[in-house]
Amino acid sequence: MADIQYEIVQEIGVLSENEKGWRKELNLIRWNNANPKYDIRDWAPERQKMGKGTTLTKEEMIQLKALLTAIE
Repeated sequence: MADIQYEIVQEIGVLSENEKGWRKELNLIRWNNANPKYDIRDWAPERQKMGKGTTLTKEEMIQLKALLTAIE
């Protein structure tokens, strides 16, 4: 499998951190030199490893924001 290249364009925030120091973060990431996408995933301390995550386009992020706003 080819190496995956990524660049964290903008660090937006930390959603949580577990007892081992892994943090669930929301960032804007450019994957394999493509347009940046919003990304939610777990990162090991110092970002030496990453867990599985999900990526969202700007349009999907706007829709997610609208859905979250509707939650009481």
